[in-house]
Amino acid sequence: MVRAVGSFMEFCYLVRRSVIDEDDLVEIEAAVANFHSHREAFDLIRPEGYSLPRQHSITHYTTLIREFGAPNGLCSSITESKHIKAVKEPWRRSSRFEALGQMLVTNQRLDKLAATRVNFQKRGMFDQPLFGEIDNTSTKPPPLPMLGEDDDGGGLDEDVMADVILSQKPCE
Repeated sequence: MVRAVGSFMEFCYLVRRSVIDEDDLVEIEAAVANFHSHREAFDLIRPEGYSLPRQHSITHYTTLIREFGAPNGLCSSITESKHIKAVKEPWRRSSRFEALGQMLVTNQRLDKLAATRVNFQKRGMFDQPLFGEIDNTSTKPPPLPMLGEDDDGGGLDEDVMADVILSQKPCE
């Protein structure tokens, strides 16, 4: 198991380089091959099967590096965070009835609210309070109440600028 983890770490260090040449690609392929041969040690612990996250994608790295160049530390977590914002959160806010339309409207409204906020800040509309005195000790707006934890175990982002709540049942 230690050798499997070591091979995987070697792979990770190799693909994070800014410049990758043919010799590095050979080393990456060797690290992947070592990982796949050593990971069989996990079969002793879980003979019925196991899942090591994102292990399948490592077999495609050398081909993708040849086609697109070095990933420069880019990882799939970036797209996952965008997926959470654009798909998972709007899904949770939908009524689950014809959810795609609701999700698109949610994203559209949140984009418009964010653009309006930037416009208002640019025009200085948030410099003076409209209704009485406001505590200006914090430059960050207070976090909105969150609906729960994200599927991957991490908390939801606290810098949400708006909240859209849609009907819980379809219109009759």
